[in-house]
Amino acid sequence: MTKENSNKMWGGRFEDKPSDIMEQINASIGIDKRMWRQDIRGSIAHATMLSQQGIISKNEAVEIVNGLNKIAEEIKSGNFEFKASLEDIHMNIESRLREIIGDVAGKLHTARSRNDQVATDFRMWTRGAADELVHLIEELQGALEALAQKHKSDIMPGFTHLQAAQPITLAMHLGAYSQMLERDKGRFIDCRARLNECPLGSAALAGTPYPIDRKFTTEKLGFDRPISNTLDAVSARDFANEFLFCAAQTGLHLSRLAEEIIIWATPQFGFIQLSDAWSTGSSIMPQKKNPDAAELVRGKCGRLNGNLIQMMTIMKGLPLAYNKDLQEDKEPVFDSFDSISLCLQAMKGMLESATFHTDAMLESAEMGYTTATALADWLVMNLGLPFRDAHHVTGAIVKMAENKGCKLDELNLSDMQELNPAITDEIFAVLSVKK
Repeated sequence: MTKENSNKMWGGRFEDKPSDIMEQINASIGIDKRMWRQDIRGSIAHATMLSQQGIISKNEAVEIVNGLNKIAEEIKSGNFEFKASLEDIHMNIESRLREIIGDVAGKLHTARSRNDQVATDFRMWTRGAADELVHLIEELQGALEALAQKHKSDIMPGFTHLQAAQPITLAMHLGAYSQMLERDKGRFIDCRARLNECPLGSAALAGTPYPIDRKFTTEKLGFDRPISNTLDAVSARDFANEFLFCAAQTGLHLSRLAEEIIIWATPQFGFIQLSDAWSTGSSIMPQKKNPDAAELVRGKCGRLNGNLIQMMTIMKGLPLAYNKDLQEDKEPVFDSFDSISLCLQAMKGMLESATFHTDAMLESAEMGYTTATALADWLVMNLGLPFRDAHHVTGAIVKMAENKGCKLDELNLSDMQELNPAITDEIFAVLSVKK
């Protein structure tokens, strides 16, 4: 084979073209074409900087920028042909640029490597993804807070060990998830702040001898500062790990809420009814109405966790600086973004259209002896009993109510006085869940 069969972008020292399998495993365009906006934006900033620094002429920069803008329009309109033979989004765009403006396109890659180019693109994409997820989290928080306001006086049992523990309000229960989401939002904001450093100008790993202006491209691309160590700039993917952790942690919180929705939707609980829009039926059992949207959110949690482990495993043994293993870094990040975005929107839709059966919640709170802790506290505060003694007396009172088949507030005062004669009728103030 001749040199003409090698890759024109990097194949100067190669005589043979890659094998078909090598071409297949080496190509990432099916995944990284998603970063085309970031790649074009980064290239425009780079070309503009090269011109300002006198590394290329102003006319050459104008040709390059105009060509890149034309490529952007082609991609938007669906008229751009992505080629696996050109490996990735960077070389697909540069090859098309050469077709449009000729050899001057080759000057775009002056003072730049695909190593710092992809690191820049990936950080910009992840930054935008974090912003989008913060917005979706806030929308779900808004739905939770609206429901909490609506149900601020509706009583339900609070649970530990999935056993009725103490009476709370539905607003309090929903508010707990809003608090979890607030922390999730904070993690994405922190992740964004840490990743917002610009790798561009690091070239392959050791910088470039050209008189580039990294401050210009940093500001042009919306970064806070250039990354100071060029080895770290091209090889660091801890920002991807952190993003994946944030997504997995958010997914974990949504999975917990999904689990409760699934339980509450059972006839045995009857706390919630999901709308038809967020439920499915059975192919064999006509009576079924399954909370499949909640189950799918719960199931996505495993996918999000897996993406995090995948990325951490890719990184764990990589020496400095860039290694081709890093081609595998984008798919788990893209997938986690898609998955958690879908979950946040599904959860918001489920909750906004759901009906909460507050009568069933109140009945459940009244059946589970959920005021027992309040009873024990009354014995401490009013009779001066040590808490452990009050706990013992309260346990005996609960056992008495069980044997009689009644609620705590349905016991007779004389029955309770058999266990402690100092008990007065004031104790009934704490035995009703509503009180």
